[in-house]
Amino acid sequence: MDLITPELRILLLANGHTASDTPHFDPQPVLKWFNPCGAATWLITELDPDDEDLAWGLCDLGLGSPETGHVSVRELSSIRLMRGALGIERDLHWRADKPLSAYVRLARAAGHIVS
Repeated sequence: MDLITPELRILLLANGHTASDTPHFDPQPVLKWFNPCGAATWLITELDPDDEDLAWGLCDLGLGSPETGHVSVRELSSIRLMRGALGIERDLHWRADKPLSAYVRLARAAGHIVS
């Protein structure tokens, strides 16, 4: 499964351009990635227009301290689980219903992403 489809890439790059020009930009996440064998979850809002390998969003490795930051799309795509049978997946049914800042507040209070 592609972590980013061409359509999602367009939205993520548009958010990346807007974020670079608008200091308080607070978009809804565009997609959710997750580890099907663990607790790691990422809510991604944008791609860096100058380096499309860098995604930005709320990152939760399942250790009780979710935080915003960059993650390497290439690195996440390379992760292999269950002897190579699985990798990080995109939640095909998830849709954001609030801006990233609201997910951040909820995640910090709960110690994990609440979606």
